[in-house]
Amino acid sequence: MVLAVIGPGFITANVDNDAGGIATYSVAGAQFGYSLLWLMIPITIALVMIQEMSSRMGAVTGKGLSDLIREEFGFRLTFFVMLALVVTNFGNVVAEFAVIASSRELFGASRYIVVPAAAFQSGCASNPATM
Repeated sequence: MVLAVIGPGFITANVDNDAGGIATYSVAGAQFGYSLLWLMIPITIALVMIQEMSSRMGAVTGKGLSDLIREEFGFRLTFFVMLALVVTNFGNVVAEFAVIASSRELFGASRYIVVPAAAFQSGCASNPATM
């Protein structure tokens, strides 16, 4: 019963444990050690508040973030916020492929073969109809 209750929380907590994140965590850990561990408390409090606030806004209004921003601040600001979101997501994808390339080069594989193979596999996994 306990695992049924806390299981989804563990899954959600691991959402951002991707290749770019793990590379960043390991480099930061090697450089700073435990000296920044105290930041986990305020970061966790901020994350809980933001997730709770976001879920309430979505449940009450039935609208997404871009709809709520557009209603309150207009189309222009919504465009720039969504553009920033696209740029951020693109940077995350680039970081993923950079880590995939560098990690496979440790084992002697060429980045020119590994990155397209990873992109193809990712595309097939996100669209089961292509498999």
